[in-house]
Amino acid sequence: MPSELIKIGGSARFSAIAIHNDTVHLAGQVSQLKDADIREQSRDVFAKVDALLEQAGTTRDKMISVQIWLADMDDYAGMNAEWDDWVSGITPPTRVCVEARMAQPHYLIEVLVLAAK
Repeated sequence: MPSELIKIGGSARFSAIAIHNDTVHLAGQVSQLKDADIREQSRDVFAKVDALLEQAGTTRDKMISVQIWLADMDDYAGMNAEWDDWVSGITPPTRVCVEARMAQPHYLIEVLVLAAK
């Protein structure tokens, strides 16, 4: 059986969602809330992830792996407070969180998700 690849949304540079067979790959998500703190940006990004997962026909309880980049590891506790609320009630996915220089100075967090369909 040939593998199926579906790409949804995005821009000329990347797809917002790529679905290969029963695996959903989301592009990295950032917040456009320029004056927001890490908690607000985290909530915003997690809401974007939820919306994209729904568009792909899945939900956060099907997440397999999440990668998180923070502009400053001093924001780790604030991000984790929002993360803990977001994954409450589900078995959380595997996760990595590292500090990285972001593409724009107002980005405090970027999140990449791999999920099952």
